[in-house]
Amino acid sequence: MTEKPIPFTKIQIEELEKKHPTPFHIYDEPAIRATARRLYRAFSWVGAGGFKNYFAVKALPNPYIMQILKEEGMGADCSSQAELMLADAVGLSGEEIMFTSNDTPAGEFVKARELGAIINLDDITHIEFLEKSAGIPELVCFRYNPGPLREGNVIIGNPVEAKYGLTREQIFKAYEIAKKKGAKRFGLHTMIVSNMRDEKYLIETARMLFELAVEINRQVDIRFDFINLGGGIGIPYKPDDHAVDIELYADGVRKTYEEIIVANGLAPVRIVMESGRAITGPHGYLVSRVRHVAHKYRDYVGLDACMANLMRPALYGAYHHITVLGKENAPKDCLYDVTGSLCENNDKFAIQRKLPKIEPGDLVVIHETGAHGYSMGFNYNGKLRSAEFLLQKGGAFKLIRRTETEADYFATLDFKGSRFSGLAEKENQSKVSGKRENKK
Repeated sequence: MTEKPIPFTKIQIEELEKKHPTPFHIYDEPAIRATARRLYRAFSWVGAGGFKNYFAVKALPNPYIMQILKEEGMGADCSSQAELMLADAVGLSGEEIMFTSNDTPAGEFVKARELGAIINLDDITHIEFLEKSAGIPELVCFRYNPGPLREGNVIIGNPVEAKYGLTREQIFKAYEIAKKKGAKRFGLHTMIVSNMRDEKYLIETARMLFELAVEINRQVDIRFDFINLGGGIGIPYKPDDHAVDIELYADGVRKTYEEIIVANGLAPVRIVMESGRAITGPHGYLVSRVRHVAHKYRDYVGLDACMANLMRPALYGAYHHITVLGKENAPKDCLYDVTGSLCENNDKFAIQRKLPKIEPGDLVVIHETGAHGYSMGFNYNGKLRSAEFLLQKGGAFKLIRRTETEADYFATLDFKGSRFSGLAEKENQSKVSGKRENKK
């Protein structure tokens, strides 16, 4: 059983609400730092400078979070121009950035080269594309897709059906081509599962990569600077979920490294990964007020948040634990669908969930929203994205992203000289209102 404590109180939230209405996300800074340090301690066997986690920016693309993780020794795994710009903005550069994208436009390869990022190629045809758009860098990495040799999972899919990575046949050819084109340093990467909580599976993924590195070394006559184990480390969303034993996982990778890499004379090879969810996921919370409680064919709890704030339950059928503040110890003897206000019937955070008796005005906390929560948000139905707060040591809340306003929603429309100029005037008024709120 995994405990689901909350690092703030109902009184704290009610005080915060006086200036910032719900919904909003809260991230626990001390807990994020502790998780980052635990990962680095577990992989300290690699040696000084031999291990690095490239935080998957897509999990939580906020510069305040990225700065915290930079201070803890992490780099950034980026998959777009905007994410590269975020990494640059927090002072990450060169090989502190891993650029792992797919269906990549030329301009993003150019930006990655400008920053000196490690470029992790997703397809064999991208070698020539990269050469023409930005040139072949000295260090090149390829993403491997083992196809039928491994099984995936529900989030990332069956490797055979996945759009990511090079096949086994292609991977050998890719390194040959890159070597001929002037690459002198090499990395190897894979990412075949997401939210995996089986340590044995994660260790076997390392084994697969280490064995492949030995084969490529023998066939292509190259040595690897680093092997990227990918991300995919899962977290216990449900109270009875098994939490990954990071120390057990790291020790299993160590034994496999010694058995394969060291035994075949390929050491030292740096070990890196791109864990995002496992670092911040457990330490994020979506706080929302109950607007309505409806009794139809089922009982529905309607929140002021919706799937625009957290779409994982609607997208994957994912479970997120729910706590009603002030009713933590009350009996869970009511059955509810917990919903948002979008005009979509799958806008549900929970289906037939046992919870305490809920009334309009209750404060609800949805757990584990620190990864793929805010970042997957959208504006369907004209919904405005929420604020984000950092819960700092000592209990202070720092606003790290303000709530969107209608001015933000309309900002990309061109109202000048159009029959919608009246809306433009309202937009400008909203901008003024937004600036006032931001000053507060």
